[in-house]
Amino acid sequence: MQTIAERLNSALKGIDQAATSAHRPPNSVKLLAVSKTKPVSDIMEAYEAGQRMFGENYVQEGVEKVQELSHLDDLEWHMIGPIQSNKTKIVAEHFDWVQSVDREKIARRLNEQRPDSLPPLNVCIQVNIDDEESKSGISPGELSSLIEFIESQERLTLRGLMAIPKANPSEEQQHKSLAKLKELFDHYHTSLSNFDTLSVGMSSDMTEAIQHGSTMVRVGTAIFGKRN
Repeated sequence: MQTIAERLNSALKGIDQAATSAHRPPNSVKLLAVSKTKPVSDIMEAYEAGQRMFGENYVQEGVEKVQELSHLDDLEWHMIGPIQSNKTKIVAEHFDWVQSVDREKIARRLNEQRPDSLPPLNVCIQVNIDDEESKSGISPGELSSLIEFIESQERLTLRGLMAIPKANPSEEQQHKSLAKLKELFDHYHTSLSNFDTLSVGMSSDMTEAIQHGSTMVRVGTAIFGKRN
């Protein structure tokens, strides 16, 4: 049975290998450890092995972990799950990043509720790249107006795009989706100053995502084991 530290090391090696084979520098892809449903003790194991960025899907669970580990001032917390408007306040007060912004109402509330004592909240826009009804995210066609709105908000910093492509796609379908996402990212990356993050790729499709320009992969199962 591998330890969390060993699995974390394997994930980092896999990222480096995928980046190298895509002719990209090894440090061009960040690892977000997805710790949803996992206990704080697991997060501490990963922390002690050097991991600093953690992603949570569920607001209440995530906030409890942020509070419990608030003595560690070098942790970076990412909300990566859907947010209801009645939860924006605690998200704005506790997280460093929100990767799942997909409508103006949520962006407005996060901006209004971000405490002045904290730096602006880093946000990514979630794109529903495969137009799946079961998934959150904005359609590519609606992207420009939401970008314009977020750019006008003083307490938000737009960092890039996030996507969850279709599970178990054909090779052709996967390539098409990831290439479309990269094209969208590149278009705005050249014109917006802080737009540097393409968050796509998980345990199962990390290598393909890195080949298509991902700058941040979100890995849970391969580090922490199967979810409870």
